[in-house]
Amino acid sequence: MNFNYLAKKYGTPLYLYDFDHFKNQYLKLKEAFAGRKSIISYAVKANSNLSVIKHFASLGSGADCVSIGEVKRALLAGVNKYKIIFSGVGKRDDEIKEALIKDILMINVESEAELARVEAIAKELGKIARISIRVNPNIDPKTHPYISTGLHENKFGVDIETAKKMYIFAKKSEFLNPVGIHFHIGSQLTQLEPIKEASAIVSDLVRSLKAIDVDIKFFDIGGGLGIKYKDEKLIEPYDYAQAILSTLSGLDVTVICEPGRFLVGNGGYFITKVLYEKVNADKRFVIVDGAMNDLIRPSLYKAYHKIEVLNENNEKSKANIVGPICESGDFFAKNIEVPKTNPGDLVVIYSAGAYGFTMASNYNTRPRVAEVAVENEKERLIRRRETFEDLIACEIDYLV
Repeated sequence: MNFNYLAKKYGTPLYLYDFDHFKNQYLKLKEAFAGRKSIISYAVKANSNLSVIKHFASLGSGADCVSIGEVKRALLAGVNKYKIIFSGVGKRDDEIKEALIKDILMINVESEAELARVEAIAKELGKIARISIRVNPNIDPKTHPYISTGLHENKFGVDIETAKKMYIFAKKSEFLNPVGIHFHIGSQLTQLEPIKEASAIVSDLVRSLKAIDVDIKFFDIGGGLGIKYKDEKLIEPYDYAQAILSTLSGLDVTVICEPGRFLVGNGGYFITKVLYEKVNADKRFVIVDGAMNDLIRPSLYKAYHKIEVLNENNEKSKANIVGPICESGDFFAKNIEVPKTNPGDLVVIYSAGAYGFTMASNYNTRPRVAEVAVENEKERLIRRRETFEDLIACEIDYLV
């Protein structure tokens, strides 16, 4: 990928996406589950650009959505409605209603209170709501606490006993059809055993439900497969699939997998440009035109991203890579060895395809950056750079 050419053509800061990498990652996972009925449903929250979603839809992907906005994005991008799952802890009545009208595969329910709302809205519409229930298996995923979701201390899902009650309630309701079960223990998972343990717990629940005539057709294992940011030891897709499938003996279910980061993380690059350097006492700062509003993971999670300065200077010393935002937390890396830079040098931040642009904001009235796709050695703009006029469009008519 010619970073210099693309930065010159589209400007900086800039997100670049390798669509060939995205496709290869999707096919690896799909092939891993080839011996079983399966749906790979892309987790839209990882990177919600319409062209990214369409790229996966063209490969046969479904969509894991956590807002009605994501559901609408998926449909607009061409995802089959019967491959769309609507998840999330806090769905509003209007979101539930719209999801039922759009007739997607299923609504993933996260609490007894939500189940009651889904039933009431389905009754009001005269529809039968296909649902799954998110089960919290209380398994430690061994990941960052902010992206852990499978413990009782997390806000997601319900425990096993509550899930049983909810399935029995749904089975008896004339407006609910419990077709699926779901679990997701966390993101950036690099250890197989917690995944297998969680799957075993949930598959046992499915067996007990089938014994009372609750016919679960979809076994949704969530996503969370990790990628390499630095030196992580990764789970191979084949081993991941085999671990899940080993827990499903005797069950005729379609496995749904909801990868996000695994598909897009390492295929994304954030390109920013050096403005200048400064030294405070003995502290060196490389100031770039990108900022925490563009890529917040380092500030939010203290996340590591590989950083490369594109120049030929071999003289290196420790520096903080920082942006223009008026916050001390506005950094991409601290105390890393980088060469002496000059204004205009490009800085490439790797593994930025997931939770990069999708978590961006307009803080400090900074327009969000452009996004460019590269596929078969050809590039195309898939989101133009915002303008100041875009930022004030929802306010200007109300200025008095």
